[in-house]
Amino acid sequence: MSTHTQQQTWDLWLPDVGARGLSFARGRCDATDTLLVHAAPEKLTVEVRDEQGGILARGADLTRTANTPIARLQRQGEQITRADIWPTSAEHGLPVILVGGEIGILQQWWHDEQKQQWRWSIELYNHRER
Repeated sequence: MSTHTQQQTWDLWLPDVGARGLSFARGRCDATDTLLVHAAPEKLTVEVRDEQGGILARGADLTRTANTPIARLQRQGEQITRADIWPTSAEHGLPVILVGGEIGILQQWWHDEQKQQWRWSIELYNHRER
């Protein structure tokens, strides 16, 4: 018996670059309401699409909320919100997108009290579609 997990495409753009913006990352993952972003720029525009290409949610010109290495994008209905965070164990297991679009799962996160150093691990998994 084969089961199919619904997939989504998260498309992140730099809205203020060039005439129409510039792609920051575009990746596909299992359906989620939360996506972490590593090294997110000052401003992002985000679209989440279903497998047929229909827009599920959008967030325009989402501005950095703090100087952190990770941003948390949260889907709330048709809206996307952004919060820049220092991950805790609560974020372990969440998908994290890297510049370019590779998506992994956050396994571990550590940072010092001064928030000047951090160490993290992600798990990456890939397969070929036939």
